[in-house]
Amino acid sequence: MARVLLLATTTGYQIRAFGEAAERLGVDLVFGSDRCHMLDDPWMDRAVPIRFHDEQSSVAAILEAAGSRPIDGVLAVGDQPTVIAALVREALGLPGHPAFAAAAARNKLATRERLRSAGLAVPAFVQDSVSVDPHRLASSVAFPAVVKRVALSGSRGVMRVNDEEELVKAYYRLRALLQSPDIRAERNPAHDFVLVEEFIPGREFAVEGVMNHGNLHVLAVFDKPDPLDGPFFEETIYVTPSRLAQGEQRSLTNTIARAAAALGLRHRPIHAECRVNERGIYVLEVAARPIGGLCARALRFVQAADLVEGSLEELLLRHALGEWSTLWRREPDASGVMMIPIPRRGVFRGAGGLDQARSIPGITDVRLTAKTDQLLVPLPEAASYLGFIFARGGSPDDVEATLRCSHARLHLFIDPEVPVLQSLHG
Repeated sequence: MARVLLLATTTGYQIRAFGEAAERLGVDLVFGSDRCHMLDDPWMDRAVPIRFHDEQSSVAAILEAAGSRPIDGVLAVGDQPTVIAALVREALGLPGHPAFAAAAARNKLATRERLRSAGLAVPAFVQDSVSVDPHRLASSVAFPAVVKRVALSGSRGVMRVNDEEELVKAYYRLRALLQSPDIRAERNPAHDFVLVEEFIPGREFAVEGVMNHGNLHVLAVFDKPDPLDGPFFEETIYVTPSRLAQGEQRSLTNTIARAAAALGLRHRPIHAECRVNERGIYVLEVAARPIGGLCARALRFVQAADLVEGSLEELLLRHALGEWSTLWRREPDASGVMMIPIPRRGVFRGAGGLDQARSIPGITDVRLTAKTDQLLVPLPEAASYLGFIFARGGSPDDVEATLRCSHARLHLFIDPEVPVLQSLHG
């Protein structure tokens, strides 16, 4: 039986989907997860305990485990373990993204520098220490601007600022986020820095793809129909196929391919984000990993030769074991996903209208991932979504309308957060 190592956190949304895909394919899936090595398999999943912040020791632990359980392929979910995955593949002689490319892809400053050197359009940017006095940056920044972290994923810690006062407030807010316990626990030196860059107006798109030894195979181009103009950048709806004209899509995907090459990404999945306006195509990132969360459930694929259907996770497992992704194409129907926004901070008590939201024609699933009594935190501090809505239809317009209609049926019950009371002697 072929064996694939999947590097991921123990709480990632995608873990179960990969497990189900591996079971369907008859693949032995081994987890490498960020957990204490002193615990004796607490989740009973035979995972290799590693620490994402200690890459060399993690690689050594995986290679030691591979001595008794040989590994035939390696995949990473999320940005943190992509470099470890690359180093393991290099040590085992397996094809994949080089470690230097994975490291550049997860660092926003390195990405900007490499794309600029390759002649691609990038916003003006400046990096400085998270502890610097932000007032001193104002003279070197053109407004509107975007204050962002260097190494977090998604829209966490990303804020638009329109003047010096907003810049100072956003800088201090981002500083507090980067000093929070969960982020400091990553022990990532990149969290000691902040990136301030020119705000890029325009429409935003996402591209899901697989690199096959340097050649980009585009799996899907997603429209993001909601405007992402700030002050925060909460992603909501992804719809595919894109409504861009074919020529515009070719320009977009060709630019993504150039960006991937500039970063050195060569083989395995990529997820790219870009903005398009009258000045051109701005690649925001090309991550050395697949799309995050449960969003992959919006995609289904068929293998033309055998008319076999499969999920993105199945396609990636097959690719990790040596199959070319070009054997697969996206299903003909339009599809999409809504990442359910968190409307306000508070304690989640549940949701009403779920049956009505699921009953809308075209809706394939409504999945709440937030737990009852969980503290919901909106952007820019948020690290997760409230849930996901999935739809299919005859056209992107139909799918978008269906997602919005389903979302309108939901009623979220969120109680105010109760402040911690001081003791009588406090």
